Amino acid sequence: MNAITRRPILWAAIILAALLIVRLSVIVVPETKQALIVRFGKPERILGGRYAGINWRIPFVENTVWIDKRVRDIDMEQQQVLSTDQLRLQVDAFARYRVVDPLRMYIRARSEDRVGLALRPILGSELRNELGKRPFASLLSPEREGAMENVQRGLNRIAAQYGVQIVDVRIKRTDLPDGTPLESAFQRMRTAREQEARSIRAEGAKRAQIIRAQADAEAAQTYAAAFGKDPQFYDFYRAMQSYQTTFVGDGDNKPAGTNIILSPDNEFLREFRGGAGR
Repeated sequence: MNAITRRPILWAAIILAALLIVRLSVIVVPETKQALIVRFGKPERILGGRYAGINWRIPFVENTVWIDKRVRDIDMEQQQVLSTDQLRLQVDAFARYRVVDPLRMYIRARSEDRVGLALRPILGSELRNELGKRPFASLLSPEREGAMENVQRGLNRIAAQYGVQIVDVRIKRTDLPDGTPLESAFQRMRTAREQEARSIRAEGAKRAQIIRAQADAEAAQTYAAAFGKDPQFYDFYRAMQSYQTTFVGDGDNKPAGTNIILSPDNEFLREFRGGAGR
């Protein structure tokens, strides 16, 4: 105690140095990150791989490289892609990735930012190669999902060399250049859809005619069988149809209102007489 009182400044400096060493020795790894401990530029160990919390390092000898566990984005610059139908497309896409091997990532790229810079041109190249095999219309259909899966697999093969995994690849926007190419593409799409609609309508009309003809044939067979069993009823039925057409009209065909003068014993009116003279 006497030594402390005799040299307070020295002891204060010792205590502060000890606290500083303890502070530099303790490292708190949060849930969202991993810590790669590097000693004189050589990776030694990884902290926080499974569990976050308090860990230790040798101060002034070991440095810490923080690595994010969360999913990160790669935003690709807008690319021009030539489709199989010779249309120049402006494509904007992005990819999401996660670091799964911090040691490999550090050895190959030293930091996550450099990983993103390395994978961005590869994403553009894979996207051009895949979309260049497809027509423009396929990018507007569910077939686009298959194209994105192919891009993701190709990008994953390269990303594995950097210790990262590609989680997802998506197209944000696909446009044609403004002006004549865009209008021409829309016109071709409109013409194709009109042709498809005409084909569907023609097929429907054909099927309707077939069904109507089959129904008429069955009805004729039924009428013929029924009328063959009772010829008198057939005469009566045909007479009623004739009266309806003449005096009432059939559907939209209405009689013109012309007066008809017939003698009471006219053959046309025999059903009104109770079928006399049959």
